[in-house]
Amino acid sequence: MTVREPAPRGDWNTIRTLLPYLLEFKGRVALALMLLVLAKLANVAVPLVLKEIIDVMSKPGAMLLVPVFLVVGYGLLRLFSTLFGELRDAVFAKVTQRAVRRIALKVFIHLHNLSLRFHLERQTGGVSRDIERGTKGISFLLNFMLFNILPTLLEIGLVAAILFSKYSPWFAVITLATLVVYIVFTLFFTEWRMVFRRTMNDMDSKANTRAIDSLLNYETVKYFGNERYEAQRYDEHMGKWEIAAVRNLSSLAALNAGQSIIIATGVTALMLLAADGVVKGSMTLGDLVLVNVFMLQLYMPLHFLGFVYREIKNALADMEKMFRLLNEHREIEDAPDAVPLRLDKAAVRFDQVGFAYDPERQILTNVSFDIPPGHTVAVVGASGAGKSTLSRLLFRFYDVNAGRILIDGQDIREVTQASLRAAIGIVPQDTVLFNDNIYYNIAYGRPDATREEVLQAAQSAHIHTFIESLPQGYDTMVGERGLKLSGGEKQRVAIARAILKNPAILIFDEATSALDSKSEKAIQDELRNVARDRTTLVIAHRLSTIVDAQQILVMDKGRIIERGTHRELLGRQGVYAQMWELQQQKED
Repeated sequence: MTVREPAPRGDWNTIRTLLPYLLEFKGRVALALMLLVLAKLANVAVPLVLKEIIDVMSKPGAMLLVPVFLVVGYGLLRLFSTLFGELRDAVFAKVTQRAVRRIALKVFIHLHNLSLRFHLERQTGGVSRDIERGTKGISFLLNFMLFNILPTLLEIGLVAAILFSKYSPWFAVITLATLVVYIVFTLFFTEWRMVFRRTMNDMDSKANTRAIDSLLNYETVKYFGNERYEAQRYDEHMGKWEIAAVRNLSSLAALNAGQSIIIATGVTALMLLAADGVVKGSMTLGDLVLVNVFMLQLYMPLHFLGFVYREIKNALADMEKMFRLLNEHREIEDAPDAVPLRLDKAAVRFDQVGFAYDPERQILTNVSFDIPPGHTVAVVGASGAGKSTLSRLLFRFYDVNAGRILIDGQDIREVTQASLRAAIGIVPQDTVLFNDNIYYNIAYGRPDATREEVLQAAQSAHIHTFIESLPQGYDTMVGERGLKLSGGEKQRVAIARAILKNPAILIFDEATSALDSKSEKAIQDELRNVARDRTTLVIAHRLSTIVDAQQILVMDKGRIIERGTHRELLGRQGVYAQMWELQQQKED
């Protein structure tokens, strides 16, 4: 099934998403804006004081006290322009970091709420890189949009007003004209360049996905000696990234050159106008210095404005992909009137269930069976018969297309997912562990369990002695996906985890498939003890593990073709009897 690419978000939609996080700290935002204004007022006042100093000093016989007073004021204004800026950053830091934290958490929770279908189709490396870049983009956007673009525009407005009121209107006209041409040039050129940035992001994500996927399958790469092939596939994406990166930097150089030409032209025109005023006697030497310093002060913010705008556009492009994750449809959601599951005896019923992952490929057709309270029902069949799909539907990773699944008479689509999954424990066929220690992985079944309960679960799963024999015992790290443990050891950890959860309904999805015959027999009795008085669904490959089940279902191509006890099915001499005979021959 193909995933529909979400429609691109507008920049304003992305910015609007951040507003609630700013409003959480209204006082801090207001104080930061006030400090911003004070810093800019002090910065604009500096050239005015400098003009007075020069004019006073240029007069013969000036009193020493006056320039000293002005010089001290000049120094204080310089200090305040920096000090207020630093205080502003300190005040606003909590706002920025809290926004990053909350949005990252929101995306993390949303990813866990998305359907299994999304997670089977996603590319982990690309998703993780999108989130990483997106959270960095949030921090950059909040800081630079508020504290660089706004104050720069404020400073330009103040300077233009001063030049207009004190001197010829042409000073203000040239300043504003330079600004307009600069901004228009920067906007159009930056928009054109954004295609290179987006291409860089895509190639970066794909290369990262390729790298993580290859490293996770390190052993497979080594088995087939495909190191060169993996490097080649990785380098294909990096080659496309390199082309986009070169174009990005080349266009950046052209943008910077164009901005410099515009600024230099504006500064030259202003200085010619000011020099002419001094020659004619309408302006003093201090006025000439004032205009020059104003333009020098504006030059850096204007030049920085271009950089900030580019980076903000880059940040928006980075954030766009992260926010797209929040727009991903949650395929499985609680009904508006969903209630917690009310457990009585934990009776399970599949009532004429039909299901397909893809409309063109039916998986289950008219499947009906009951698991009475405290009973064990086993499901067997060839690979692809639909056995594991039963457990996914019972957990409600997917919703049935036809029929219904009931627990104690309640349709599982009408109860909350949290209460449903709390009632079910599973030992999967492919056990994936967290990259933490063994204790953490067992305790994951019930994080609030005491240490004694965790150890008791390990003993019940016949893994306690093995863990104690390790140099670091329960603190032994299992590696990524549990790679440091053997298949049997991982399976026992999974069994201990399910035991610790203590659920009313149990699912064993080929739970002993990774164990050798000796280990399987050692743990089989314990599995029976765990399943006693619990409603249990066993998906089995080895028929010897389910001979005691109260009912065995034989599935083929999504349908139940035989059902009964072990003895009844052998007596019918059907599919189950043939499977049993084949397995007995293999064991002999």
